[in-house]
Amino acid sequence: MPSPALVVLEDGAAFRGEAMVGSGTVGGEIVFNTAMTGYQEIATDPSYCGQIVTYTFPLNGDYGADPARDESDRAHARAIIARELVNYAFNRDSSTSWLDWLGAHDVLAVSGVDTRALTRHIRSRGALRAVVSTDDPDVGSLRHRAQRLPRMAGLDLASVVTRAATGEGPPAAEPGDGGPPLHVVALDFGIKRSIVGYLAAAGCRTTIVPAATAARDIMKLAPDGVFLSNGPGDPAAVGYAVKTVQRLLGKTPLFGICLGHQLLALALGMTTYKLKFGHRGANHPVKDLTTGAIEITAQNHGFAVRDDGPSQRDGSAQVTHVNLNDGTVEGIAAADRYAFSVQYHPESSPGPHDSLHLFGRFVAEMRRFAAQRPPAATEAG
Repeated sequence: MPSPALVVLEDGAAFRGEAMVGSGTVGGEIVFNTAMTGYQEIATDPSYCGQIVTYTFPLNGDYGADPARDESDRAHARAIIARELVNYAFNRDSSTSWLDWLGAHDVLAVSGVDTRALTRHIRSRGALRAVVSTDDPDVGSLRHRAQRLPRMAGLDLASVVTRAATGEGPPAAEPGDGGPPLHVVALDFGIKRSIVGYLAAAGCRTTIVPAATAARDIMKLAPDGVFLSNGPGDPAAVGYAVKTVQRLLGKTPLFGICLGHQLLALALGMTTYKLKFGHRGANHPVKDLTTGAIEITAQNHGFAVRDDGPSQRDGSAQVTHVNLNDGTVEGIAAADRYAFSVQYHPESSPGPHDSLHLFGRFVAEMRRFAAQRPPAATEAG
Protein backbone atom coordinates (compact mmCIF):
# COMPACT_ATOMS: atom_id res chain seq x y z
CA MET A 1 0.00 0.00 0.00
CA PRO A 2 1.22 3.54 -0.75
CA SER A 3 2.29 5.57 2.26
CA PRO A 4 1.88 9.33 2.80
CA ALA A 5 4.83 11.37 1.56
CA LEU A 6 5.79 14.96 2.16
CA VAL A 7 7.94 17.17 -0.10
CA VAL A 8 9.32 20.23 1.69
CA LEU A 9 11.52 22.91 0.12
CA GLU A 10 14.08 25.02 1.93
CA ASP A 11 11.77 28.05 1.80
CA GLY A 12 9.04 26.13 3.66
CA ALA A 13 6.79 25.30 0.69
CA ALA A 14 5.23 21.86 1.21
CA PHE A 15 3.56 19.44 -1.18
CA ARG A 16 1.82 16.21 -0.24
CA GLY A 17 1.57 12.94 -2.12
CA GLU A 18 1.98 9.23 -1.61
CA ALA A 19 5.06 7.05 -2.00
CA MET A 20 4.37 4.33 -4.56
CA VAL A 21 7.89 2.92 -4.21
CA GLY A 22 10.42 3.26 -1.42
CA SER A 23 10.39 4.84 2.01
CA GLY A 24 12.51 7.00 4.27
CA THR A 25 13.91 10.49 3.79
CA VAL A 26 16.09 11.78 0.95
CA GLY A 27 17.26 15.27 0.04
CA GLY A 28 18.76 17.17 -2.86
CA GLU A 29 18.22 20.04 -5.24
CA ILE A 30 14.68 19.87 -6.63
CA VAL A 31 14.33 20.45 -10.39
CA PHE A 32 11.75 19.80 -13.11
CA ASN A 33 11.92 18.21 -16.56
CA THR A 34 9.30 19.04 -19.19
CA ALA A 35 9.88 16.07 -21.54
CA MET A 36 6.78 13.99 -22.30
CA THR A 37 8.79 10.76 -22.63
CA GLY A 38 12.11 9.35 -21.47
CA TYR A 39 11.40 9.10 -17.75
CA GLN A 40 13.76 6.10 -17.44
CA GLU A 41 16.57 7.79 -19.36
CA ILE A 42 16.16 10.85 -17.15
CA ALA A 43 16.34 8.86 -13.92
CA THR A 44 19.54 7.08 -15.02
CA ASP A 45 21.29 10.16 -16.42
CA PRO A 46 24.33 10.82 -14.18
CA SER A 47 23.78 14.55 -14.68
CA TYR A 48 20.90 14.25 -12.16
CA CYS A 49 23.23 13.17 -9.36
CA GLY A 50 22.26 14.97 -6.17
CA GLN A 51 18.84 16.03 -7.45
CA ILE A 52 15.15 15.29 -6.96
CA VAL A 53 13.39 15.20 -10.33
CA THR A 54 9.85 16.48 -10.87
CA TYR A 55 8.22 15.28 -14.11
CA THR A 56 5.86 17.92 -15.46
CA PHE A 57 4.05 15.57 -17.87
CA PRO A 58 1.16 14.35 -15.70
CA LEU A 59 1.28 10.62 -16.56
CA ASN A 60 4.50 8.87 -15.65
CA GLY A 61 5.25 5.20 -16.38
CA ASP A 62 2.67 4.67 -19.12
CA TYR A 63 4.92 2.63 -21.46
CA GLY A 64 6.84 0.57 -18.92
CA ALA A 65 10.59 0.17 -18.65
CA ASP A 66 13.45 -1.85 -20.09
CA PRO A 67 17.18 -2.16 -19.25
CA ALA A 68 18.05 -1.14 -22.82
CA ARG A 69 16.89 2.40 -22.01
CA ASP A 70 19.20 2.88 -19.03
CA GLU A 71 21.74 5.65 -19.56
CA SER A 72 24.04 4.28 -16.86
CA ASP A 73 24.30 1.33 -14.53
CA ARG A 74 22.09 2.83 -11.80
CA ALA A 75 19.52 5.50 -11.02
CA HIS A 76 21.05 8.87 -10.13
CA ALA A 77 17.93 10.85 -9.25
CA ARG A 78 17.56 10.71 -5.46
CA ALA A 79 13.78 10.71 -5.78
CA ILE A 80 11.20 11.28 -8.48
CA ILE A 81 7.93 13.18 -8.18
CA ALA A 82 4.94 12.89 -10.52
CA ARG A 83 1.28 13.81 -10.74
CA GLU A 84 0.30 10.22 -11.50
CA LEU A 85 2.58 7.18 -11.46
CA VAL A 86 1.24 4.12 -13.26
CA ASN A 87 2.52 0.57 -13.51
CA TYR A 88 1.87 -0.40 -17.12
CA ALA A 89 4.13 -2.58 -19.27
CA PHE A 90 2.08 -2.80 -22.43
CA ASN A 91 4.72 -1.51 -24.82
CA ARG A 92 6.35 -4.27 -26.86
CA ASP A 93 9.80 -2.88 -26.04
CA SER A 94 9.21 -2.97 -22.29
CA SER A 95 10.22 -5.99 -20.24
CA THR A 96 9.06 -4.62 -16.90
CA SER A 97 6.84 -1.95 -15.38
CA TRP A 98 8.05 1.46 -14.24
CA LEU A 99 7.23 0.93 -10.57
CA ASP A 100 8.96 -2.44 -10.56
CA TRP A 101 12.00 -0.80 -12.20
CA LEU A 102 12.01 1.97 -9.58
CA GLY A 103 11.80 -0.59 -6.80
CA ALA A 104 14.69 -2.59 -8.24
CA HIS A 105 16.78 0.61 -8.38
CA ASP A 106 15.82 1.74 -4.87
CA VAL A 107 14.33 5.07 -5.97
CA LEU A 108 11.81 6.85 -3.74
CA ALA A 109 8.91 7.60 -6.10
CA VAL A 110 6.09 9.93 -5.04
CA SER A 111 2.76 10.20 -6.87
CA GLY A 112 -0.28 12.42 -6.38
CA VAL A 113 1.68 15.67 -6.09
CA ASP A 114 0.36 18.88 -7.62
CA THR A 115 3.32 19.08 -9.99
CA ARG A 116 1.94 22.14 -11.77
CA ALA A 117 2.00 24.12 -8.53
CA LEU A 118 5.42 22.70 -7.63
CA THR A 119 6.87 23.59 -11.03
CA ARG A 120 5.47 27.11 -10.90
CA HIS A 121 7.03 27.52 -7.46
CA ILE A 122 10.46 26.37 -8.72
CA ARG A 123 10.19 28.72 -11.72
CA SER A 124 9.43 31.59 -9.37
CA ARG A 125 11.89 30.83 -6.55
CA GLY A 126 14.56 28.82 -8.37
CA ALA A 127 15.89 25.28 -8.01
CA LEU A 128 15.86 24.99 -4.22
CA ARG A 129 17.11 22.34 -1.84
CA ALA A 130 14.36 19.98 -0.76
CA VAL A 131 13.60 16.86 1.28
CA VAL A 132 11.16 14.07 0.46
CA SER A 133 10.05 11.95 3.39
CA THR A 134 7.67 9.16 4.32
CA ASP A 135 8.70 8.97 7.97
CA ASP A 136 8.74 12.61 9.14
CA PRO A 137 5.36 14.43 8.94
CA ASP A 138 6.68 17.70 10.36
CA VAL A 139 7.10 20.48 7.77
CA GLY A 140 9.34 22.56 10.00
CA SER A 141 11.67 19.66 10.69
CA LEU A 142 11.98 18.79 7.01
CA ARG A 143 12.55 22.42 6.06
CA HIS A 144 15.42 22.58 8.53
CA ARG A 145 16.91 19.40 7.05
CA ALA A 146 16.62 20.86 3.55
CA GLN A 147 18.42 24.04 4.63
CA ARG A 148 21.34 21.98 5.91
CA LEU A 149 21.92 20.26 2.56
CA PRO A 150 24.89 21.46 0.48
CA ARG A 151 24.09 23.88 -2.33
CA MET A 152 24.74 22.75 -5.89
CA ALA A 153 26.98 25.74 -6.57
CA GLY A 154 30.54 24.76 -5.66
CA LEU A 155 29.96 20.99 -5.81
CA ASP A 156 32.26 18.73 -7.82
CA LEU A 157 29.92 15.83 -8.59
CA ALA A 158 31.85 14.64 -11.65
CA SER A 159 34.25 12.91 -9.28
CA VAL A 160 31.26 11.14 -7.67
CA VAL A 161 29.78 9.67 -10.85
CA THR A 162 32.91 9.02 -12.95
CA ARG A 163 34.23 5.53 -13.56
CA ALA A 164 37.09 4.20 -11.45
CA ALA A 165 39.14 2.74 -14.31
CA THR A 166 39.62 3.07 -18.05
CA GLY A 167 37.21 1.06 -20.20
CA GLU A 168 36.30 0.46 -23.82
CA GLY A 169 33.10 1.52 -25.60
CA PRO A 170 31.12 -0.59 -28.08
CA PRO A 171 32.70 -1.63 -31.41
CA ALA A 172 32.87 1.07 -34.05
CA ALA A 173 30.58 0.90 -37.05
CA GLU A 174 31.98 1.07 -40.56
CA PRO A 175 33.00 4.73 -41.02
CA GLY A 176 30.66 6.47 -43.42
CA ASP A 177 33.47 8.20 -45.29
CA GLY A 178 35.30 4.97 -46.02
CA GLY A 179 38.27 5.85 -43.81
CA PRO A 180 39.62 3.80 -40.94
CA PRO A 181 37.86 3.85 -37.54
CA LEU A 182 38.82 6.82 -35.42
CA HIS A 183 40.01 6.50 -31.84
CA VAL A 184 38.17 8.80 -29.41
CA VAL A 185 39.19 9.15 -25.78
CA ALA A 186 36.13 10.17 -23.77
CA LEU A 187 36.58 11.92 -20.42
CA ASP A 188 33.85 10.53 -18.18
CA PHE A 189 32.30 13.31 -16.10
CA GLY A 190 29.02 11.35 -16.06
CA ILE A 191 28.82 10.08 -19.62
CA LYS A 192 25.55 8.69 -21.00
CA ARG A 193 25.53 5.34 -22.77
CA SER A 194 23.64 6.74 -25.75
CA ILE A 195 26.47 9.21 -26.42
CA VAL A 196 29.00 6.40 -26.61
CA GLY A 197 26.60 4.54 -28.88
CA TYR A 198 26.39 7.45 -31.31
CA LEU A 199 30.16 7.82 -31.35
CA ALA A 200 30.38 4.15 -32.29
CA ALA A 201 27.70 4.60 -34.95
CA ALA A 202 29.78 7.45 -36.41
CA GLY A 203 32.71 5.07 -36.84
CA CYS A 204 34.61 5.81 -33.63
CA ARG A 205 36.37 3.37 -31.33
CA THR A 206 35.99 4.82 -27.84
CA THR A 207 38.24 4.56 -24.80
CA ILE A 208 36.50 5.97 -21.72
CA VAL A 209 38.74 7.35 -18.97
CA PRO A 210 38.08 8.71 -15.45
CA ALA A 211 37.39 12.41 -15.01
CA ALA A 212 40.73 13.17 -13.36
CA THR A 213 42.87 11.57 -16.09
CA ALA A 214 45.80 13.85 -16.92
CA ALA A 215 46.31 15.29 -20.39
CA ARG A 216 49.65 13.54 -20.73
CA ASP A 217 48.04 10.16 -20.04
CA ILE A 218 45.26 10.90 -22.53
CA MET A 219 47.76 11.72 -25.29
CA LYS A 220 49.65 8.50 -24.57
CA LEU A 221 46.51 6.68 -25.74
CA ALA A 222 47.07 8.23 -29.21
CA PRO A 223 43.57 9.64 -29.69
CA ASP A 224 42.28 11.00 -32.96
CA GLY A 225 40.08 13.21 -30.81
CA VAL A 226 38.91 13.74 -27.22
CA PHE A 227 35.29 13.89 -26.12
CA LEU A 228 34.30 15.91 -23.03
CA SER A 229 31.16 14.36 -21.59
CA ASN A 230 28.09 15.62 -19.80
CA GLY A 231 27.93 15.43 -16.03
CA PRO A 232 26.49 16.90 -12.82
CA GLY A 233 27.51 19.70 -10.51
CA ASP A 234 29.24 23.06 -10.81
CA PRO A 235 31.75 23.27 -13.69
CA ALA A 236 33.78 25.87 -11.82
CA ALA A 237 34.43 23.26 -9.11
CA VAL A 238 36.05 20.85 -11.58
CA GLY A 239 39.31 22.78 -11.87
CA TYR A 240 41.42 19.72 -12.56
CA ALA A 241 39.40 19.03 -15.71
CA VAL A 242 39.72 22.63 -16.89
CA LYS A 243 43.51 22.33 -16.66
CA THR A 244 43.38 19.08 -18.62
CA VAL A 245 41.33 20.70 -21.37
CA GLN A 246 43.72 23.66 -21.53
CA ARG A 247 46.64 21.30 -22.05
CA LEU A 248 44.79 19.40 -24.78
CA LEU A 249 43.72 22.46 -26.78
CA GLY A 250 45.36 22.48 -30.19
CA LYS A 251 46.95 19.07 -29.69
CA THR A 252 43.86 17.02 -30.59
CA PRO A 253 40.28 17.82 -31.66
CA LEU A 254 37.86 18.37 -28.79
CA PHE A 255 34.06 17.96 -28.69
CA GLY A 256 32.14 18.79 -25.53
CA ILE A 257 28.52 18.28 -24.50
CA CYS A 258 26.80 19.94 -21.51
CA LEU A 259 29.33 19.92 -18.64
CA GLY A 260 32.02 19.25 -21.25
CA HIS A 261 30.89 22.41 -23.06
CA GLN A 262 31.18 24.42 -19.85
CA LEU A 263 34.65 23.03 -19.12
CA LEU A 264 35.84 23.94 -22.62
CA ALA A 265 34.48 27.45 -22.13
CA LEU A 266 36.36 27.81 -18.84
CA ALA A 267 39.52 26.54 -20.52
CA LEU A 268 39.09 29.26 -23.16
CA GLY A 269 38.85 32.01 -20.55
CA MET A 270 35.07 32.32 -20.34
CA THR A 271 33.03 32.06 -17.13
CA THR A 272 30.03 30.06 -15.95
CA TYR A 273 27.11 30.84 -13.66
CA LYS A 274 24.12 29.07 -12.10
CA LEU A 275 20.78 29.43 -13.83
CA LYS A 276 17.71 30.21 -11.75
CA PHE A 277 15.96 26.92 -12.46
CA GLY A 278 17.95 25.40 -15.32
CA HIS A 279 16.96 23.99 -18.70
CA ARG A 280 15.58 20.45 -18.60
CA GLY A 281 13.35 19.15 -21.33
CA ALA A 282 13.14 18.07 -24.96
CA ASN A 283 11.80 21.14 -26.76
CA HIS A 284 14.32 23.97 -26.38
CA PRO A 285 14.88 26.03 -29.58
CA VAL A 286 18.52 26.78 -30.34
CA LYS A 287 19.84 28.94 -33.20
CA ASP A 288 23.08 28.08 -34.97
CA LEU A 289 24.63 31.50 -35.57
CA THR A 290 26.93 30.14 -38.27
CA THR A 291 24.11 28.83 -40.49
CA GLY A 292 20.96 30.51 -39.21
CA ALA A 293 19.33 27.10 -38.69
CA ILE A 294 17.09 26.55 -35.69
CA GLU A 295 17.08 23.16 -33.98
CA ILE A 296 14.75 21.81 -31.31
CA THR A 297 17.01 20.32 -28.67
CA ALA A 298 17.09 18.17 -25.55
CA GLN A 299 18.61 19.87 -22.52
CA ASN A 300 19.58 19.11 -18.94
CA HIS A 301 21.74 21.65 -17.15
CA GLY A 302 21.63 23.99 -14.18
CA PHE A 303 24.70 26.07 -15.09
CA ALA A 304 25.48 28.05 -18.23
CA VAL A 305 28.35 29.79 -19.98
CA ARG A 306 28.47 33.56 -19.72
CA ASP A 307 29.38 35.51 -22.84
CA ASP A 308 31.66 38.20 -21.46
CA GLY A 309 32.57 39.44 -24.94
CA PRO A 310 35.62 38.78 -27.15
CA SER A 311 37.96 40.77 -24.91
CA GLN A 312 37.29 38.43 -21.98
CA ARG A 313 37.91 35.11 -23.73
CA ASP A 314 40.59 33.38 -25.74
CA GLY A 315 40.90 35.13 -29.08
CA SER A 316 40.17 31.91 -30.95
CA ALA A 317 36.81 31.32 -29.25
CA GLN A 318 33.45 32.39 -30.57
CA VAL A 319 29.84 31.83 -29.57
CA THR A 320 28.16 29.66 -32.22
CA HIS A 321 24.72 28.83 -30.75
CA VAL A 322 22.18 30.67 -28.59
CA ASN A 323 18.99 29.61 -26.81
CA LEU A 324 16.01 31.38 -28.37
CA ASN A 325 14.03 31.25 -25.12
CA ASP A 326 16.43 33.27 -22.99
CA GLY A 327 19.49 34.10 -25.12
CA THR A 328 21.90 31.93 -23.14
CA VAL A 329 25.03 30.54 -24.78
CA GLU A 330 24.38 27.10 -26.30
CA GLY A 331 27.55 26.50 -28.30
CA ILE A 332 31.12 27.71 -28.74
CA ALA A 333 33.99 26.93 -31.08
CA ALA A 334 37.70 27.60 -31.43
CA ALA A 335 38.19 26.53 -35.04
CA ASP A 336 41.94 27.09 -35.19
CA ARG A 337 42.31 24.82 -32.16
CA TYR A 338 39.93 22.14 -33.47
CA ALA A 339 37.55 22.50 -30.53
CA PHE A 340 33.78 22.94 -30.34
CA SER A 341 30.99 22.23 -27.89
CA VAL A 342 27.27 22.54 -27.29
CA GLN A 343 25.30 23.01 -24.11
CA TYR A 344 22.44 20.79 -25.26
CA HIS A 345 22.30 17.02 -25.87
CA PRO A 346 22.57 15.98 -29.53
CA GLU A 347 22.22 12.30 -28.55
CA SER A 348 18.60 13.25 -27.72
CA SER A 349 17.84 10.60 -25.15
CA PRO A 350 15.09 11.55 -24.70
CA GLY A 351 14.36 14.23 -27.25
CA PRO A 352 14.31 15.26 -30.92
CA HIS A 353 17.05 14.22 -33.34
CA ASP A 354 17.73 17.60 -34.95
CA SER A 355 21.33 17.71 -33.68
CA LEU A 356 22.64 14.21 -34.40
CA HIS A 357 24.76 15.71 -37.18
CA LEU A 358 27.19 17.00 -34.54
CA PHE A 359 28.73 13.55 -34.19
CA GLY A 360 29.50 13.68 -37.89
CA ARG A 361 30.98 17.14 -37.40
CA PHE A 362 33.32 15.73 -34.77
CA VAL A 363 34.45 13.03 -37.21
CA ALA A 364 35.07 15.70 -39.84
CA GLU A 365 37.15 17.74 -37.38
CA MET A 366 39.26 14.69 -36.56
CA ARG A 367 39.82 14.04 -40.28
CA ARG A 368 40.72 17.72 -40.81
CA PHE A 369 43.19 17.66 -37.95
CA ALA A 370 44.82 14.46 -39.22
CA ALA A 371 45.27 16.01 -42.65
CA GLN A 372 46.74 19.28 -41.34
CA ARG A 373 48.85 18.35 -38.33
CA PRO A 374 52.63 18.08 -38.65
CA PRO A 375 54.08 14.56 -38.84
CA ALA A 376 55.93 14.84 -35.52
CA ALA A 377 54.05 13.40 -32.51
CA THR A 378 52.79 15.83 -29.91
CA GLU A 379 52.45 15.29 -26.18
CA ALA A 380 50.41 17.23 -23.67
CA GLY A 381 51.90 18.44 -20.44
